[in-house]
Amino acid sequence: MRIDPHTHSTASDGRSRPCELMQEAAAAGVTTIGLTDHDTIAGWAEAAAEVGNTGVSLIRGMEVSTKYQGVSTHIVAYLFNPADPSLMAHIERVRSSRLGRAQRIVERLGVDTPLVWDDVEAVVAPGATIGRPHIADALIVRGVVVDRNEAFVRYLAPDSPYYVPHYAPDAIQAVEWINQAGGKAVLAHPRAPHRGRVLPERAFDEMAEAGLFGIEIDHRDNAATQIPELERTAHSLHLARFGSSDYHGSGKPNRLGENTTSPAVISALTQGCFLEVLNP
Repeated sequence: MRIDPHTHSTASDGRSRPCELMQEAAAAGVTTIGLTDHDTIAGWAEAAAEVGNTGVSLIRGMEVSTKYQGVSTHIVAYLFNPADPSLMAHIERVRSSRLGRAQRIVERLGVDTPLVWDDVEAVVAPGATIGRPHIADALIVRGVVVDRNEAFVRYLAPDSPYYVPHYAPDAIQAVEWINQAGGKAVLAHPRAPHRGRVLPERAFDEMAEAGLFGIEIDHRDNAATQIPELERTAHSLHLARFGSSDYHGSGKPNRLGENTTSPAVISALTQGCFLEVLNP
């Protein structure tokens, strides 16, 4: 079994529709994927409809954008109740916040580049939550940059004059929300220095106390020198070891199945959750 529990579709900032993502997983020899779009579950139904056609099992999830004492922190929520009031309120607030934020970023970029809001709307899939990757795609279409990486380095990084902060709930609170909604929480790529400041050690202790289930250790963005430390942390706090591709489709080097999670960990993940894994 090859299980890749962290991927993205056009419902957030991926390049593949949910149905295409399932087909790509089958072609890559991945037997189970987790669809974990940023702060939305809009892709779940379309992906679920492809389970039987592709033979790929589906873990329904969502990557929640949070902050821990000012540090950007992503927590993947798995198999939770999609009608939970706290998580649904979060989704609505994020959607509204991201739209206004994106518009302000484009206004700033418009001073120095030919980018306009219509360019961004043209590259966003219907119903998707707009984020910086969509602005990057619009900059590519405009010919301002050649790829997403250049767009983030030159225009969209937190230290850029065009950057605008976004709403994000407290990370500890998000872990509690996920558990209360009958799901399980996994800390995503916690040692990714190019994404900005990384979490202090005390954050792992506090999240574990709040009910964190696992840590994404095998991920291309984690600094290789930090993997032994993450392994020790997971062992000492009794947190499950996760590995994933964080696949976004074309435009990023991540490839489906480049890192995977063991079947034993996924079996433990499913125990007691509100939702089940959808199997062919």
